[in-house]
Amino acid sequence: MRVVFLAPAYPPEMIQYTRGLAEVGAEVYGVGDSHRDALPREVKPHLHDYLQVPRILDEDDVIERVSLWLKGKSIDRVLANWEVLVMLAARLRQRWGLPGMSPDVVRGFRDKEIMKERVRAAGLRVPRSRRVRTEREVREAAEEIGFPLILKPIAGAGSADTYQVRTAAELEATIPKMRGVQEASCEEYVEGEEFTFDTVCIGGKPAYENICQYLPKPIEARSLEWVSPVIITVRDMYQPRLAPGVQLARKVLGALGMGDGFTHMEWFLTPKGEAIFGEIGCRPGGAHLVDQMNYTSDIDLFREWARVVCWKSFEAPAERKYNVGIVFKRAQGQGRITRIEGLGEWLREAGPCAVEERLLKPGTLRRNWKNTLLSDGHLMVRHPDWAEAHRLSFAAATGIRMYAE
Repeated sequence: MRVVFLAPAYPPEMIQYTRGLAEVGAEVYGVGDSHRDALPREVKPHLHDYLQVPRILDEDDVIERVSLWLKGKSIDRVLANWEVLVMLAARLRQRWGLPGMSPDVVRGFRDKEIMKERVRAAGLRVPRSRRVRTEREVREAAEEIGFPLILKPIAGAGSADTYQVRTAAELEATIPKMRGVQEASCEEYVEGEEFTFDTVCIGGKPAYENICQYLPKPIEARSLEWVSPVIITVRDMYQPRLAPGVQLARKVLGALGMGDGFTHMEWFLTPKGEAIFGEIGCRPGGAHLVDQMNYTSDIDLFREWARVVCWKSFEAPAERKYNVGIVFKRAQGQGRITRIEGLGEWLREAGPCAVEERLLKPGTLRRNWKNTLLSDGHLMVRHPDWAEAHRLSFAAATGIRMYAE
């Protein structure tokens, strides 16, 4: 099994997927724009070979260079788990006549308007929306859809360049912030709770499923610096309250023609109990979401994903044992981290339920909280009881404080 894996070391979690591929017996041919000598030592043992390209996002150039590099070799799979590379992987598969999702299918997971059109055509509830390219189109869409609304890039990820707009005045203030975005989606704001639905699929059917709840919604967490975003996997994901979301999500997979691999979907549960589609990607969720799922089931989904995409087999037990909360912290002030308060007390309280503590250490430069959900580090906690997992997560969110200057 010879596999081309795009960007095997960036973002950093891709190292684990590279490991997974090697552990299930694949020869991994990595392609990236990092110099071979600069690759992390953790990834090198899992690569059979590696090609450095000038720019991994220059799709036409990469296709020609990789085709020349592998001329005469038989390749079985082309894979990518980074959002910006899933279309390149599809184009390479098409070029070489390999199995896997086509560019047209992948386009339904990348272009948010095509995505919603295809989901809507399947009779599923999606927010009202319009594709917009100019300031005039934004204003026309806002008049048609009404306030409040959401403005976000057509092919974005991670809530980047995403804005909630409540009034005409806010719209005028937001338009200049979108000038670097070529195409956007202007869509109805949905009132309600926001969840994920994550899968590892074989032929579009989930071999593993997961639900997380965002606390608060990502759009709110990205708007308020003082918030410590919390995301908790739901151990009892098949409870009646969440059943409409599970049913919706499984139908979305069919509507978009999902094949093998990870999906990461976001959906809303309204106060009336209606499940409404948000968006979906044919790749894993970021910000340590796969780590959360691993802790939820005591599983290695990096390896099981690899087994699925190579051999169409999922072998690990999928029992959901824990609710797992991750808490992202943001320091007060700018510059370097100077001190952390409340951490020791929280760790003693959480005891063995605390499974990760990866806050930036004093002396480390703060990250830009608007550019990364990871912010200034995270803590992870798990417990079989939802209420206790929720309590410990919010104890970290409110009781631990980081300072910078």
